[in-house]
Amino acid sequence: MSERAPSIVIIGSGFAGLGMAIRLKQSGFHDFAVLEKSEALGGTWHDNTYPGCACDVPSHMYSFSFELNPGWSRMFAPQPEIRAYLERTADKYRVRDHIRFGAAVDSMEYDDGAKRWNVTLADGTVLTPKAIVSGIGALHVPSFPALAGIERFQGTAFHSAEWDHSYDLTGKRVAVIGTGASAIQFVPKVAKQAADLVVFQRTPPWIQPKPDVAIPAPVRKAFEKVPGAARAFRGGIYWALEARAVGFTLDPRLSAPQEKIARRHLAKQIPDPELRAKVTPDYTIGCKRILLSNDYYPALTRPNVHVETSAVAEVRENSIVTADGREYEVDCIIYGTGFKVTDALTDLRVTGRDGVKLQEIWADGIEAHRGTTIPGMPNFFMLLGPNTGLGHNSVVFMIEVQIQHVLNCLRLLQESGADAIEPKSQAARRFNDRIQKRLRRAVWNEGGCSSWYLDDQGVNRTLWPGHTFEFWAGSRKVDPDEYLLTR
Repeated sequence: MSERAPSIVIIGSGFAGLGMAIRLKQSGFHDFAVLEKSEALGGTWHDNTYPGCACDVPSHMYSFSFELNPGWSRMFAPQPEIRAYLERTADKYRVRDHIRFGAAVDSMEYDDGAKRWNVTLADGTVLTPKAIVSGIGALHVPSFPALAGIERFQGTAFHSAEWDHSYDLTGKRVAVIGTGASAIQFVPKVAKQAADLVVFQRTPPWIQPKPDVAIPAPVRKAFEKVPGAARAFRGGIYWALEARAVGFTLDPRLSAPQEKIARRHLAKQIPDPELRAKVTPDYTIGCKRILLSNDYYPALTRPNVHVETSAVAEVRENSIVTADGREYEVDCIIYGTGFKVTDALTDLRVTGRDGVKLQEIWADGIEAHRGTTIPGMPNFFMLLGPNTGLGHNSVVFMIEVQIQHVLNCLRLLQESGADAIEPKSQAARRFNDRIQKRLRRAVWNEGGCSSWYLDDQGVNRTLWPGHTFEFWAGSRKVDPDEYLLTR
């Protein structure tokens, strides 16, 4: 079954997809559809419902600049509040009617003759838009560790992004594998329920205090009623977060004050020297994402919680065995092992101009021009594409910059009367060589750790190597000389 309309297809209805939809509508583009594989909008903030799920970027910054929310209840909003914000925003800007739920994309193929894309959905429907905007994000394909015997386990097992709320953890023997951003949020909740909890830690994270407070009603009222108050507060948060980029990108030694804060936090919350040694990182702060928590360390000191640093050798029917021979009987395994970040992009079934597949273009590693467009992929745009992630500020800022870049590309198409736009190979090469040169000396490569930021070759394909205002300055306008227009 084939449909010609809509003219533009957006994939995903998280921050990226919704932001793109709203801005298209505001710019006079009304012929578009948002394809959402789930039955509800929100992306990551719909999928992740684990106990304690919240944002680790201050709420006033982790929101659209054109839709400030003066009513955030806390400095760091919990998941239900963020999802409610997205639902409310979709309704306010009337983009819900453009969303097709349960519409999983199977493949995308460019038709050179028709100058259109064939977007095939899982149910066999084929849409033929002129342009595609991928807003799938990086945090939607759960990553499971390759553990021997994992399929033999007879108990209950689930990933944090697919939390089994029907399973009662009360009085159970629970194993948590992973100590990343999700785990440090749900471990304190699980520790209060489980009879025994074993936390399997491969690499300890650097953790700083979370300055999370309830925002008093009078302050929320002021944000709502006083002109410019909420925007000024957001601006203050932006520059405070932006200051952290210096240590990440210029010289890791400049992050010494950040490490001092983390070490003081650790010493204060874990008095036991043996446990403290276990959870003290041996790499430069910032090499992995700096995490924020006030209750993770205290949870590890509970008598029913044990931190295991020996690697998992195998999973058996009712237990987990470590490399040094210890066996833990468990009823439940919770995987806090994050997401397949680069795989989420490389697994896309996209065929561009002249029948060339995206995987062929990315044979040497994923990259895009200004994180948004790809040579050989006409009228194909990515939000939160390669090297647009951040270790220090809000990715919603990056999304909005990219949305403006996409709109400028679409306007250039309209004004020139061209059928298709794509970046020139030389422009994309110059851009990526420049950012990779900067990334090689950044803390993520030089800090002495391995992380999901790096691909199999140790190349950082995930993060932006500088300040976010640099990305804004380079992407806010479209230089026609960098792009190939075909008629």
